[in-house]
Amino acid sequence: MITVLPYLAISMGLISSFHCVGMCGPIALALPVHRATRARQIAGVLIYNGGRALTYAMFGILIGTLGASLAWLGLLKYASVGVGLAMLAYVLWPASLDRRLHMPVFWQKTIGRIKQQMTFYLKKTNLSGMLVLGMLNGAVPCGMVYMALLSSGATGSAWGGGAFMALFGLGTMPAMLALGIARQQLTPALRTRIRKLTPVLVAIAGIWLVARGITTSYPTPSPTPTSITICR
Repeated sequence: MITVLPYLAISMGLISSFHCVGMCGPIALALPVHRATRARQIAGVLIYNGGRALTYAMFGILIGTLGASLAWLGLLKYASVGVGLAMLAYVLWPASLDRRLHMPVFWQKTIGRIKQQMTFYLKKTNLSGMLVLGMLNGAVPCGMVYMALLSSGATGSAWGGGAFMALFGLGTMPAMLALGIARQQLTPALRTRIRKLTPVLVAIAGIWLVARGITTSYPTPSPTPTSITICR
């Protein structure tokens, strides 16, 4: 079951990258690198997308840490099954869940501030500015990123969650690099065809989470000692 993780993470990244092109494409197209040399363009786009992957990995470490805590409490298998069923429900009834699920007000305000910072860094032409821009963009809400984060929590460890999300970020890079360097290659028709695979991948991830919760044995907490030995 564990060997499925790298393939699942990269596959989720590859498929969701075409969603990224639609959502984050304008930012990639606005990067101040298109008048630079080809080497500078490639470096800028790579660093920008590396910043996104870095943010994903940091979020993965946080969610993986939560997963490790749930595993220690003996609850991760139930959380894994619950999240998997929720992902399958989203595939079957997306419109119904979209009407009922809304971001908290504080999170909406936080995202607004992040977008303001992104506007500031879009004016920077140095590579460090593009790194920060990519890191900020990685924090902008995205349904597929949330799905990947939920999957990363099922690894049951901080580093496992970080590695899962880093691989997810790596999977998003080909389409984003193509958009940033060879924009004409990603036609709207191609993006639409590949985006239709997104529900299929979400369903596969949901089934994997349910199966992992049912079949994987996680460590259980040690029993609380009933007596204390005093050395004399």
